[in-house]
Formats: sequence, C-alpha cells, structure tokens
Amino acid sequence: MFGLFETKTSSRKAELQPNLLLAAVLSAGLSALAMPGKIGWWPLLFFALVPLLRLCLNTRPLRSAAGGFLFGVTYHLALLYWILIVLGQYGGLSLWVSVPALVLLASYMAVYSAIFCGLLSMLAGRAQVQGRSAVVFVWIAPLLWVGLDYLRSVLFTGFPWMDLGYGLFDQPWLIQVADLGGHHLVTFFLVLVNGLVVTVLDWQRDRRQHCQGTGRRLLLPAGVLLIAALGYSLVRYQTVAATISHSLQARVAVVQGNIDQAVKWSPSVKAETVGTYLRLSQQALDKGAVQLIIWPETALPFYPQRDELISKIIEFTTAADTWLFTGAPMYSVSAEKDGKEMIRYYNGSILIGPEGKVGGEYHKQHLVPFGEYVPLRQYLPFLEPLVVSIGDFSAGTVSRPLPLGPMWLGVLICYESIFPDIAAKTVREGANMLVNLTNDAWYGRSSAPYQSMAMAVFRAVENRRSLIRAANTGISGFVDPAGRIMAQTGIFAEAAETADVPLVNLQTVFTRGGSFFGLICALLVPFFLFLNRFRARR
Repeated sequence: MFGLFETKTSSRKAELQPNLLLAAVLSAGLSALAMPGKIGWWPLLFFALVPLLRLCLNTRPLRSAAGGFLFGVTYHLALLYWILIVLGQYGGLSLWVSVPALVLLASYMAVYSAIFCGLLSMLAGRAQVQGRSAVVFVWIAPLLWVGLDYLRSVLFTGFPWMDLGYGLFDQPWLIQVADLGGHHLVTFFLVLVNGLVVTVLDWQRDRRQHCQGTGRRLLLPAGVLLIAALGYSLVRYQTVAATISHSLQARVAVVQGNIDQAVKWSPSVKAETVGTYLRLSQQALDKGAVQLIIWPETALPFYPQRDELISKIIEFTTAADTWLFTGAPMYSVSAEKDGKEMIRYYNGSILIGPEGKVGGEYHKQHLVPFGEYVPLRQYLPFLEPLVVSIGDFSAGTVSRPLPLGPMWLGVLICYESIFPDIAAKTVREGANMLVNLTNDAWYGRSSAPYQSMAMAVFRAVENRRSLIRAANTGISGFVDPAGRIMAQTGIFAEAAETADVPLVNLQTVFTRGGSFFGLICALLVPFFLFLNRFRARR
C-alpha cells in the first residue's frame, strides 16, 4: 500500500503525495471486484477505498476531485458495462450511440465521487490544514459518502444502482442493521472501516504523540459504534431467525420461463410462451399443492384484457385450485374533456384466483428512463429505435398490497426493487410479503442479474418481509426476512422452484422512517460546508 506514494519536495519540507492515477484506479478496481457478479470478493470492501481516501487526505481539493472523478468513471464502467447489451443487442442502437451513452452515464455517476473527494479534502484534508489528524476522515468520509448516495437516489428520478453496502448481500449476519437505517447504514459502516484503516496507516507514517492522543479519543466512539453495530447484527439475526421458525408459512412457487427476449413479443410464439409457463407451473404442482404461483414481469406477451389466450390461464387456475400472479402489459381507456379517448399503457401485473376471477392489479409506478419511456423524446429523434423497441408506458399511482387470504402482496416490478422507499411504503400499507417481478433478459449473461438480486435482498432485511423474486431468465428465488436466500435459480434456464415462505409482521425503524438516515447525512453536507466557511473567516 505504501508503494502508492511517491516523495515530492517543497520549499518547507518533503511530504508524501499520492499518485492520483494509481490510487483512483486501484480503489475502483478493488471496489468493482468486491461487488456481486462473477467474482464478488466482498471482503475487499473493507479496504477498497483506502487508496482513494489517502489521496483526499494528502492532496488539495481540486486534485482530489479529479481523482474522485477518475475513480467514479472507472468503477462505473466496470459495473455498468451491461448497458451496451441493453441498448445495443435489445434496444437496437448502434455502438456509436450505446458506447457514448455508457460513458455519459458513468461520467454522471462519477460526478458524485468527484464531489465526495473534493469536499473531503476541503473539510478534512491535510493539504488544507497542516498537521491535521487523519481521524477526521473517520467521521466526515462516511457522512459525505452516504449523503451523496442519497442525493443520487432522488435527483433526476434517481439511479441508486449498487451502492457500496449492497456488496454484503450474501452475508446476512453483517447486514441486519439495515432494518434501522437501510442499506445506507451498511454503506456508512463500510466507509467508516476504510477510514479507520487510513488512520492506522497514517499513524505508521507519522508517530507524533499529540496527533495520536487526540486521534485515540476521536476513534473511541467510532470503535464503540462498530462493535455495537456488529453486536446488533448478530443478535438481531438470531432473534429474527427464531421468529421465522415459529411463523405462519405459505407454499409458493416461482416459474422462470427463460423466454428469448428477441422473439418474446412475436405474435406467432405467444401461445408457445403461455404453454411453457403452464407446463412449468404444472411441474411445480406435481411436487405438492401450492397456494400461489408467480410468473415474471410481462410473462404474458399480450394484453390480458383483450386476448383469448387468457382463457387457458383461467382454466389452469380453476383446475389447479390455486392463485396465479403474473406480469402483463395492461391498458386503460379514459374520456378526455374534448370527448376523445385517452389510452394509457402500463407495465402491470394481475392476480387471478381459483374461481377464474381477477383478484387485483398493480401497475408499475417508477418507470425506467430510456427503458420504459424516453424523456424529452421529441427532442431526441435519434433514440426512435429505442422507443419502438421498448414502447412508452405510463406510471401507476397505487401502491396498496394485493390481498390473498393470509398473504398481502407488496409488488415491486423490475427497477422498483432498487428503491427502498417503494418497498417500505407498501409494507406500511399492510404488505406481509414482497414480490419482485422482473425480466433480466435485457442484461444478457452479464453481472447485472446478480447485482439486481443483491439489491432485492436488502428490501427483505429492511422491512423484515419475505421477498419472492420471479425473473424471466433468472435470477429467481426466495429470500426470508433475515436476508437468507432460501433458494435461487441460475440464469438462462427454465425452472420451477417451490418454497415455504414465512409470513412475518415485524415492524422496523426503516419501514416507519424510510431512507431517513441517508437524508440526514445529505442534510449534514451543507452544515459541514457552513462550519468550514465560518472557521475560515475567524
């Protein structure tokens, strides 16, 4: 780690200056390797940011911001490369459009890390105040990081894809604090640990006693907080597991049809598609009776309100005496003031009962920009192939759960699973089970399906609800309220999985308050800036 630093001499003294390029790229590489996907070495998260933080500690704000931008671009290019598959292979756009789109998205995401590094250097860097202890990082760094993560989740409709804490999704004993402050609190502790590592390394270089004495006093609360968080997670994991073992269980099946995205919407294959889902559903029933069968997002490649194929599905549910919940495109017709009819199309879902009647509908509320609608499309004519490919949906407005006997289904369609407050809202309204319908075929054989699954796991922990995920090409599966993955499928394979899903009604701090912790961190950013400016004037 010390090899990252090269000696530069000033008129006053020699000081260590980080190599900007190496520090930024190394932190980006370690962070990318730690995140879910084909590698996913999660222990790297506890020191991946150390080179970047040391850069901020020892260089001026502008140079630190440049390093942060380089870190952000490198990290997000490695994380979001699947955008090329979405836009090129399935969106019908050429490389001349999709590659710049990926670079622009990565650059936008990098703006936040650039701001983080610039502010961190300004508020806590040694270049601003000579002799400043590195322990200031221990508190400032995680607050800034989480505050900017929160802003990224709400600005411009939000894109909170794979925040740092999600990297621990498959370590349930470490993430139970998410029921207090959501995944933002897990991210906070990860950055806190990285700051502690920076402090230890800094002490090895600079053993001045006055800094160490002050540092120890400042670090004591940080150490206590980390121990308390770990203790809470361990105890909470055991208590929730005990609650699960005594809870009411519902027998549920998920069906993964693995329908080729290239032909999914072809009228000539829609009957075959329905046949595939019915065949796999029957396989699940052959293992024993189930109360609910779940199909993925837009599993029905037609409008159920007007297609005769819906009769086959009704025949199946009545014969099997079970409920079926499936994704399907929906539409509504309303009269306008001028007498004309307005038709709105939705990315929806429909619940069909054993009597062949519709038990409820849900329309997706948070649509994907450039995925389900094109913002300002009249000004972006070169994106017309994308509009033709994806259609143009309207957003739903109702988040109430769908009742089904003892089950109350809180629905998250695709992209909605990455927004914690959407899940929290439906749980506040009575949902005791979360259902995530998605179609990750758009991502191809990339890391995105694994990343998407990781974020869904946190929705279960934050709200202490079981989460069932049905994906067209995977990953489908079951997550219990403790965040344990009970079963999951591979990608691009037909599957029918069945599990006994616990119905738990525990109330959490996060469910009641939503992403309040991230909001608090964001509000503290201008406070720190004001305090810094006030001190500079004294």
